Amino acid sequence: MKNNKILVQNTEVSIKQHEKVDFISLTDIARAKNPNEPKDVVKNWLRSKTTIEFLGLWEHINNPFFKGVEFDSFKNEAGSNSFTMSPTRWIEKTSAIGIISKAGRYGGTYAHRDIAFEFASWISAEFKLFLIKEFQRLKEDEIQNKSLEWDLSRSLSKINYKIHTDAIKEHLLPRTINKPKESFIYANEADILNVALFGMTSKEWREENKDKDGNVRDYASVEQLIVLSNLESINAELIKQNLPQNERLVRLNQTAISQIKSLINNPTLKKLAGK
Repeated sequence: MKNNKILVQNTEVSIKQHEKVDFISLTDIARAKNPNEPKDVVKNWLRSKTTIEFLGLWEHINNPFFKGVEFDSFKNEAGSNSFTMSPTRWIEKTSAIGIISKAGRYGGTYAHRDIAFEFASWISAEFKLFLIKEFQRLKEDEIQNKSLEWDLSRSLSKINYKIHTDAIKEHLLPRTINKPKESFIYANEADILNVALFGMTSKEWREENKDKDGNVRDYASVEQLIVLSNLESINAELIKQNLPQNERLVRLNQTAISQIKSLINNPTLKKLAGK
């Protein structure tokens, strides 16, 4: 799980990624009401008939494996003096997915943001509004950071492209070549990189993706853009060594395969990409 924290009215609230979905700590939210016994606050909330009905409705909408028979039993009992409920019991008996609970020092009870906002409303309408505001701010920051990472990778590719084209000018182009021929060679060299990394030329990609704007590189992953940046530098050096185009293609393809395999399992890159 990926962890994030936001500050809501002087209460630190943790957010975790569970199966690529944001889950917010109910335990932390409960501390806004009772800093010493947050678990009791969550249990009291779960005793309410309104709460059980809300949780059941959420699960019916989002969880095809939700156990409706067990839920109906809880719904009938909820609100009575003898009724008690804990997150663990709710999860185990109904196969609920909207709440997750883990014991231990780094454990706690987390819930899907829909449920967490409902719980926050039960704590305080004011607290709920500030929680939503801070959560939205966090999401906006994440979107901006991902955009910056994409732009950085794209910029690296463009910078190395200048090195790449300079090498083509110096080592492949005749000094008196006309502009149409020069453009042809540039396109040819760019497609060597495309074939080495993407397995197709730019033209082949456009023919297979007529419904998309741009080119194959515009739809590349962060990993592919990093490798593309490296391939441009490597190809420039191979050109300086006067290696034939077909030999360079084989080397570039081998490098692309090796680097992509390495990057896919790189924990640092996964963290930067928010995976």
